Amino acid sequence: MGKIVGVLSLKGGVGKTSSVISLGACLSELGKKVLLVDCNFSAPNLGLALNVINPEKTLHHVLERSVHIKDAVHELDNFHVIPATIFKEPKINPLKLKDHIKNLKEAYDVILLDSSPALNDETLSVMLAADELILVTTPDHVTLGTTLKAIKNARERGFKVIGLILNKVYNKKFELSIDDIERTTDVPVLAVIPHDVEAVKSVSLFMPWAERKPRSKGIIEYRKLAHVLVGERYQENKIKNLIKKITPARQEINREIFYTSVFG
Repeated sequence: MGKIVGVLSLKGGVGKTSSVISLGACLSELGKKVLLVDCNFSAPNLGLALNVINPEKTLHHVLERSVHIKDAVHELDNFHVIPATIFKEPKINPLKLKDHIKNLKEAYDVILLDSSPALNDETLSVMLAADELILVTTPDHVTLGTTLKAIKNARERGFKVIGLILNKVYNKKFELSIDDIERTTDVPVLAVIPHDVEAVKSVSLFMPWAERKPRSKGIIEYRKLAHVLVGERYQENKIKNLIKKITPARQEINREIFYTSVFG
């Protein structure tokens, strides 16, 4: 049986949806059966980013009970996706998501839930449906504030937050450091994604970034995170591996701690 990972951020524009797509693509590289689900019911864009535009069957229809969830799955080249409805807003209860998504756990190795960028019932539905949560943040005070709010809300409800994806990093002095972010949130950073215009280009081309630029630094980070999420070791060449053993980056240490604690 697979696991369900909720990907959250309470601030738009941090790259949550692109992180879901990149992580999904990297998981599929490992031969895993992966499903991406657009749980941003008010302003969905996962389908748009993958060129699944105005589909006849969506997660909205599932929650309306007019369609079984298996019939809302769209098969793409590397993974499957359940989009949400863009052009209308039918009355639904997002909190029923868990009841439907559990029917798919046996069919997939990993299900990634793309949440709403707001603290509302849509985000709560993802927290309730997920086995574990990853938050996407950027290294600035404003986003850190909303990230703290999401972590606090999740922990108060007893949900499992396993780590952060630190996205759109310029490596400038004015940015918050990993130390700052981890000390403030008490959550480990599991991946550091540098700012890369290719990520934006990929969206404009309706293609996963991992397909267009598979050796980019950001995708390598997503790939390493994908490996550890499913209990596999990422193999690097011997020279790089030796250098990283001497001076490992914080996220490398965090991933090793996560791997050891979960998979032993």
